[in-house]
Amino acid sequence: MSPDELGDGTRVVHAVQGGPGDPFGAQPVFASAFHLGGPDTYARSGNPTWRSLETALGSLEGGECVVFPSGMAAISTLLRTVLSTGDTLVLPSDGYFLSRKFVSEMDVRVVEAPTAGPYPSFDGVKLVLLETPSNPGLDVCDIAELAARAHDAGALLAVDNTTATPLGQRPLELGADVVVASDTKAVAGHSDVLFGHVTAASPELATRLRDARTLSGAIPGPFETWLVLRGLGTLDLRLERQARNAAALYEALSGKVSGLRWPGAEQDPAYLLAAQQMRRFNGVLTFELSDAAAVEAFIEKSLFVSAATSFGGLHSTADRRAQWGDPVPEGLVRFSAGCEDTRDLVADVSHALGLD
Repeated sequence: MSPDELGDGTRVVHAVQGGPGDPFGAQPVFASAFHLGGPDTYARSGNPTWRSLETALGSLEGGECVVFPSGMAAISTLLRTVLSTGDTLVLPSDGYFLSRKFVSEMDVRVVEAPTAGPYPSFDGVKLVLLETPSNPGLDVCDIAELAARAHDAGALLAVDNTTATPLGQRPLELGADVVVASDTKAVAGHSDVLFGHVTAASPELATRLRDARTLSGAIPGPFETWLVLRGLGTLDLRLERQARNAAALYEALSGKVSGLRWPGAEQDPAYLLAAQQMRRFNGVLTFELSDAAAVEAFIEKSLFVSAATSFGGLHSTADRRAQWGDPVPEGLVRFSAGCEDTRDLVADVSHALGLD
């Protein structure tokens, strides 16, 4: 069978293959210096554990991967590498707020557009950065169409694929030039590591990103890299349960809370496009309560849902996004469905919201 014919579970479990006598899965290599004559010299420029994870993620996304110690390290390195003074960047007005804050301090021209559009002309643009599904609103945009428009205008197109994951969406196959993600979320999946990566269709761009990583010292530790590699092996299983829980929660909450969004639901306004370009859905949904106090009361009453400002982990979490500066209603909740039993989670959330 060719790699493209393999199922997701097989691909993530066997993303890094060893041989006879090798351990199952790559192990962390902690050395800071290496005997010269091999591929590694000094640990700021190369590490075998990095390459194992880069090989795994690159094989899933169809490009050349470069790993970083956080999602922001990944996206900031991409922006600094691609953009020069005076260049024009298009990025989502409803995407991750720290990305917007970072570019506001760069000497570049920034044009913002909502994920669902409309988008401006890309003439004179150097880089188009998309985030689909967006965080936290979960809107979706057409990657293939926007990639074609960007390329016609001579621009590069990058996709923040954090919410979708490498199993949920393959932007490079849809025409994107770059994928960037925070692996702190679902890829690592256990709420115990900060991590990020960039995967480029162009080996030349990947080399530039790797050189920038070496020069800046924005390097991940080998143990953290190994944690992500270990978590990646169960991504398929975790996504399956998380998506099942999100679907059940969507059904239980429909018509009972406002602003309910999950692109995996046929009733969601993003569903048709999401189903066209996403391979599978995940456990992130959003809804609105009346205000901050209502969100706090919901979390306090729940047995299984914790307040946390991340998503994609084993535990179900709720994050009131307005507290971090997102331009959203005070009571908007980004809910990350974890891996609890579906029946238990739905019953708990329904009770905590007073819906039972």
